[in-house]
Amino acid sequence: MKRPYLFGFILLLLIMSCSTSDDSEMLSEENMEMEEMSSVEVAYSGNFISSAHPTSGKVTIDKDKKIVSFTNFKTDSGPGLEVYLATDTSASSYISLGALKGIEGNYEYNLPDNIDYNQYNHVIIWCVPFSVNFGYAVLN
Repeated sequence: MKRPYLFGFILLLLIMSCSTSDDSEMLSEENMEMEEMSSVEVAYSGNFISSAHPTSGKVTIDKDKKIVSFTNFKTDSGPGLEVYLATDTSASSYISLGALKGIEGNYEYNLPDNIDYNQYNHVIIWCVPFSVNFGYAVLN
């Protein structure tokens, strides 16, 4: 009768020994990165809104207007996805920031100088081959 308890105790010890302090160190590093991103002074920000495909996350532009950051970003995969700064959700007039770096995660893009953010106040995930707006954020 003592054997099942002994076996359970040994199994519990084995399971607990599989976790390492490295796991908590990785979480600490991720938390520090998130804190660094959130401590940057922001000039503009917005939340992604789904258009043709589910898209979510937050977009910010730093106070120096040099970097646009995506945080907790997620969208569907598609061909030829690019990040646009645009005047509207149809990308009537836009500035391409380049290819989308990934469909899920945190990303940064360099911004060109002298952008009029009163005019170019939309960040769009644009599918170039099909001229489709996957999702967008309005900068405030």
